Amino acid sequence: MEGNSTEMPKETVVKERSSARLIWLALIVVACVAGFFVWRNMRSTQAAPVGQDGGGRGGRFGGGAGAVPVVVAAAQRQDLPVYLEGLGSVTAFNTVTIKSRVDGQLVEVNFAEGQDVKKGDELVVIDPRPYQAALDQAQANLGRDQFQLSDAKLNQDRYDQLVKQGVIPQQQADTQRALVGQLQGAIGADQAMIDNAKLNLTYSHITSPIDGRIGLRLVDIGNIVHATDPGGLIVITQLEPIAVIFTLPEDGLPGVVSGMRAGSLPVLAFSRDNGTQIATGRLLTIDNEIDPTTGTYKLKAIFDNKDRALWPNQFVNARLLLNVERNATIVPAAAIQRGSAGTFVYRVKPDKTVEAQPVTISINQGNLTSVKAGIKPGDEVVTEGQDRLRAGMTVDPHFADEQATAIPGAPETGTPAASAIPGAPETGIPGAASDPRQHSRPGFGQKPPSQRGQGPTPTAQGFQDGQGRAGQSAGAQ
Repeated sequence: MEGNSTEMPKETVVKERSSARLIWLALIVVACVAGFFVWRNMRSTQAAPVGQDGGGRGGRFGGGAGAVPVVVAAAQRQDLPVYLEGLGSVTAFNTVTIKSRVDGQLVEVNFAEGQDVKKGDELVVIDPRPYQAALDQAQANLGRDQFQLSDAKLNQDRYDQLVKQGVIPQQQADTQRALVGQLQGAIGADQAMIDNAKLNLTYSHITSPIDGRIGLRLVDIGNIVHATDPGGLIVITQLEPIAVIFTLPEDGLPGVVSGMRAGSLPVLAFSRDNGTQIATGRLLTIDNEIDPTTGTYKLKAIFDNKDRALWPNQFVNARLLLNVERNATIVPAAAIQRGSAGTFVYRVKPDKTVEAQPVTISINQGNLTSVKAGIKPGDEVVTEGQDRLRAGMTVDPHFADEQATAIPGAPETGTPAASAIPGAPETGIPGAASDPRQHSRPGFGQKPPSQRGQGPTPTAQGFQDGQGRAGQSAGAQ
């Protein structure tokens, strides 16, 4: 009993020591984990870029490091052309399928595929010998009947004298008179046969009915052709001038009708990607009805097409110059923002802070917007980076090197001069200058002379491909 009583306290002491060790080990683990999280949070806070947390507030209170980099453009006063755009296709002004009007063998082909021909040029010859023989036969029959008629008329004169003398009966004279009439009818029939033979002989020599371009030959030399054949021999299309048929929504019909009454409306034809101007023409006519299924109407424009830039059945984008808004205040469409109170822009003030300025929009045309009220020419508006702005923030404005000052898709070269388009303004429309940088005043996205050299300038291409904003952020950091 005494031995057992002395061993029990030793086991209890061992258990108590083990429990204490486990508790201390757990406390050490918890402390390490807590220390790790505290260290990570402190490191994240130290690594945060300046101006990211409360950047707007820091900028508001003059913190230069918290200025938000943005791209700005200066509002300009210029003429803004108003276009109506529609999808269209090129149509030959005249298309002729040449067919044979007589039967026979194709013996001559006097053209090359793709050749330009004039009206009256001989194209193909169908064997004319059968029709020449028919003409000779009809002429011979005419000569025979003419001699018979002359003899019958002489006999009729004799019979008339003999009837007066009572030598022959009246019936014999009447019979001779009828014979004269028959021969006169036969001569008329012979003349008709001659005319028909001459016509068939003419049809055997096929000529071009219009000025145009020949397509691929459909029938080769040596084949027998018939007037009843469903196909043709060749197809001729008139390319100069040429037409473009395009459609517009019916909402714009009153304006187009009014414009046609006032004068000729210019039409520009652009390529399929809407990036290259192909030709310049004028509106010829409007269709006499609206398509109720689509709510559109058709228009036909005519183009000189001297350079053969347009081709039949070619797809084009047509732009109808409806009118020109003179002396308008123009800003890039990207600067216009919309909120619960309406449209507004972020205007950069002289102290490099921005304010939300309400504006009244007159018209949107491509990537340009005409503003009626709210800003004036020379005001700088933000075109990139508005999603990070609030009224009163400090910004770091940059002008893009180059930004379009005309309607999107207008070509840089080869466009008609403004004077070549009736009603077109002297400046501010496609064709006024081959390069936007040639204007005497800075275009959208260009620095005014007083602000050039104020820091780096991101390229317009960088913002167009989505890389400009990232580059600006990296530069700010």
